[in-house]
Amino acid sequence: MRFVYDAHSKLIFSLCLKALGNYHDAEDCTQQVFTRAWKSRATYDPEHAMGAWLTGITRRVVADFYAAKDKQNKVVEATGTNTPAPRSGLSDEVVQRVMVHHSLTQLGPPQDQILAMVYIQDMSQRDVSEKLGIPVGTVKSHIYRGLAALRRLWEVHDG
Repeated sequence: MRFVYDAHSKLIFSLCLKALGNYHDAEDCTQQVFTRAWKSRATYDPEHAMGAWLTGITRRVVADFYAAKDKQNKVVEATGTNTPAPRSGLSDEVVQRVMVHHSLTQLGPPQDQILAMVYIQDMSQRDVSEKLGIPVGTVKSHIYRGLAALRRLWEVHDG
């Protein structure tokens, strides 16, 4: 499990941090993701990308975090303490982030990994090329095709 953590912890932490906006909450959620992954390791299908599987778990952990926070705020409000009003649910920004991360899992390798490295981890195309050992042109092609696939996933059709 250590090699899985070493290979994917930066991605998972960055997803949590972007979704939660708080370093300590992101650390806690990252730990929960890997704990859940370990507990449910029997459900992992080796024919699918490990990163995609972990991203799915991350999406659920973040959603659970916000649900627990909302529930806690409602309990505090019901007891009459002077705390801020509870959130009415997930913010649009969080929902968008979770949707993006979920959509990336639908792309499959290597596009999911490359787009996450470029747009979530903020790596340059050259850095991705060096890390994955593939030509920069191939990285650019995967980005182009991946973004086109995301665009098709997100299209809204009338009627």
